[in-house]
Amino acid sequence: MAVSQFPRTGAIADASDEGVVVPVHICLRNHMLSSRLCLALAFVVGLVWPNAIQPASSQGLQLEWSQQTDIPDALGVASPFVGVHKAKAADGQETEYLLLAGGANFPKPVWESDKQWHKAIYVATLQQGELVWRDAGLLDRAVAYGASVSTDEGVVCIGGNDSQESFAECFIMRWDPVKEAIVREALPALPQPLAFGSATRIGQRIYLCGGQHGGSLETASNQLWSLDLSQRGSDQDFHWQQLADCPGPTRALNLTIAQHDGFEDCVYVISGRRQADQEVEFLTDSWRYIPSKQQWKRCADLPHCMMAGVGIAYGQSHVFVLSGADGSLFGRAEELKDAHPGFPKRSFAYHTITDTWIPAGETPLNQVTTQAVQMGGRILVPSGEIRPRVRTPQVMQVTVPDTTPAFGTINYIVLFLYLASMVGVGVYFAAKNKNTEDFFRGGRHIPWWAAGCSIFATMLSSLTFTGLPSKTFAQDCVYAIGNFMIPLVAIVAAYVALPFFRRIDSSSAYEYLERRFNVSVRRFASLSFTLFHAFRMAVVMSLTGLALAVATPMTPTQSVLLMGVLSILYCTMGGVEAVIWTDTIQTVVLLGGAVIAIALLTSGTDGGFDGYWDTASSAGKFNLANWTADPTSARIALWVVIVGGLGQNLSSYTADQAVVQRYMTTPSETLARRSIWTNAVMAIPATLLFFGIGTALFAFYQSHPERLDPSITTDQIFPLFIAREMPVGLAGLIVAGIFAAAQSTVSTSMNSTATTLVTDFLRPMKVCKSEKGYLNAARLVTLLMGVLGTAIGLLFVDPSIKSLFDTSIQVIGLFMGVLGGLFLLGALSRTANGSGALVGAVGGALVMFGLWNYTSVNGYLYTTAGISSCAIIGWLASKVIGTPPVAVDGLTIYKRQ
Repeated sequence: MAVSQFPRTGAIADASDEGVVVPVHICLRNHMLSSRLCLALAFVVGLVWPNAIQPASSQGLQLEWSQQTDIPDALGVASPFVGVHKAKAADGQETEYLLLAGGANFPKPVWESDKQWHKAIYVATLQQGELVWRDAGLLDRAVAYGASVSTDEGVVCIGGNDSQESFAECFIMRWDPVKEAIVREALPALPQPLAFGSATRIGQRIYLCGGQHGGSLETASNQLWSLDLSQRGSDQDFHWQQLADCPGPTRALNLTIAQHDGFEDCVYVISGRRQADQEVEFLTDSWRYIPSKQQWKRCADLPHCMMAGVGIAYGQSHVFVLSGADGSLFGRAEELKDAHPGFPKRSFAYHTITDTWIPAGETPLNQVTTQAVQMGGRILVPSGEIRPRVRTPQVMQVTVPDTTPAFGTINYIVLFLYLASMVGVGVYFAAKNKNTEDFFRGGRHIPWWAAGCSIFATMLSSLTFTGLPSKTFAQDCVYAIGNFMIPLVAIVAAYVALPFFRRIDSSSAYEYLERRFNVSVRRFASLSFTLFHAFRMAVVMSLTGLALAVATPMTPTQSVLLMGVLSILYCTMGGVEAVIWTDTIQTVVLLGGAVIAIALLTSGTDGGFDGYWDTASSAGKFNLANWTADPTSARIALWVVIVGGLGQNLSSYTADQAVVQRYMTTPSETLARRSIWTNAVMAIPATLLFFGIGTALFAFYQSHPERLDPSITTDQIFPLFIAREMPVGLAGLIVAGIFAAAQSTVSTSMNSTATTLVTDFLRPMKVCKSEKGYLNAARLVTLLMGVLGTAIGLLFVDPSIKSLFDTSIQVIGLFMGVLGGLFLLGALSRTANGSGALVGAVGGALVMFGLWNYTSVNGYLYTTAGISSCAIIGWLASKVIGTPPVAVDGLTIYKRQ
């Protein structure tokens, strides 16, 4: 069935549900690439690469099935409790255990016997890739058709029934490998008995929806219940809580699955059946419950009913429905008996962000009334019913095929030619560095426009190139407002901060803090900056490596090593001049690749540019403001973006040596001011371009959901497009752009940290005897910082990170808030002293650590919180500790020399 034929009832929630919406197309229509320009670019690309966007494969996603070891019951069972948990064995090794308990079946001959309920428990482990089963005892009673949820501590078992009644009992069941026995822990009972329901888990909270309270389908429910396992031991709070009812009809034999929707983990309730008058209605609807808003939203309908089916969340934003009954032969079991063909052998995949269903291939058995689990990195479907009265003992294993195309020789040539040219720039400038003035400040002869491009490339980074489009693809354009704060902060940077630094005439920005406070404050700030950029290098390289893993055959580890080694080579040899000129080249590559990418995206979307615009608009992707006061909301509030954006940019443009160092590379203050404004002006179209790519990615993949790869993270969505949709050669150039963006950040961090360590520590301590000695020391420190950043980057490779953009924002906030606070304290207060500044720095660091570790406050506020807390605590501490400094002439905004 073609994807376009699938029902799309209520496919996209109205963006106005998030509050008053400010559409970005008010400004995009005037400032972004116009439709004519995009179409013109697409036309040019089409002339060069006639088949730039290839038609999607007719097969689409095809899940692969294989058979695992059968369960011990030769007949198999329907609706057992199924789950996976981890436990430490006697040797201390943590092992996953698959539990299967209870269930019901028909003894042979199945058409002449009555259904039997069972209490047997079986446990299995994976040994050399195969399941090894063993008997594990008995349940307290025979039970089937309950709900079960896997947790790290055990399998939560909920309700169920037998031939006589339904149950409200709930408990946790786990395997103790030391005692080799099942351990059972009672949980609060349901408010009333329930069977044929379905449950899932978000964190420590269990969600249960649907099911029947009695033996008749007329007792089906649409209630949603939750149980917070973190409240165990608290008699007052530990009970099932009723949440908002699902707006759809009552249902039983439905699916309940938790998955991320781009903003947060949500509960999805899918399909089922209900009693409608005298008929049984087979449901195709699906719903999303948003925990933070306690609201339901209608999602796209299934292609057909998949009641009693098996579903599981996969990756960051996919749901697989692996089996289900469509009701087409309902009521004919006695007539057909052994001639019954079984349930439709079809599976489907749902993408939570684009709200689309696609076929996922045929299934060998179509096991219903069981549950899919993940174990050892694979999906397992144990036992279940394959046609009326017939169960199977088989355990099927499901894998997602790797469909990533080869990177290709031409792409490799383009990529490595570019990377080699960057090293060549370092070699060229190596001979020009005669002293640390050349190495750290480029001899002060850098053109203002090159310095401006370097600031732009440094602040942009690969996190922008891949992180911003993926964030917009998953959410909306609200974060664009934060970038629009850059021109406002540029005023402060150009007319307040810049004169300070040019007047001090130091290679290190933190010499100002020594003059304003004392040497201890200077060294504290310099060490904080060094730590920040060591971790920033690691974050940039590791997360870029993860993103590139889908676009190239290189592993994340190989990508990190390549970025680190090449940056070390040209940065160690060429100094800041090599960094600035490579940044300038990288800016051109990065922006040029982005422009071509958005042209291909819009031309490849159904309906071209108009189709892109209509799709993104109707999905609320151009939303610029969420009018909420909650600083913890997953749908970030406008005030949080404004306040956070001001704090981040203020700290970066006034207290970050990586940026301030560029102010010192031009011949004059006037030219340095031009470099600041060059970056500020470039930031606006770049913001619109990268947020435009994100919205275009959404429109493209809503038009072609079959091209999505379920195994990727959301951060890999742009690299996925590059790898699968870009023409040969151009893909290599765009990947080079991502490497370029990462290297610009890494090389800047290496050079700027070397600058602070040599200027703030080695030179005052008179470690070297000559200027050439300090130049060699600068190169050695650059090398060591590059090695350190690369080593930490290898440790930071973590595929579970949901958003590299969010992670980078948190890292910036945790370190740069204190630095910005120290500069703000020094510039705004005449009375602040060195002792108070140190107390403020420590206090600000503790405040940010507390926000990060003990609250759910959005990381976008960390920097502003650090700036304000450091400045306020430092000012108050200065009032209590010591006396006001005397020599502040020219060091505050109130009086200048």
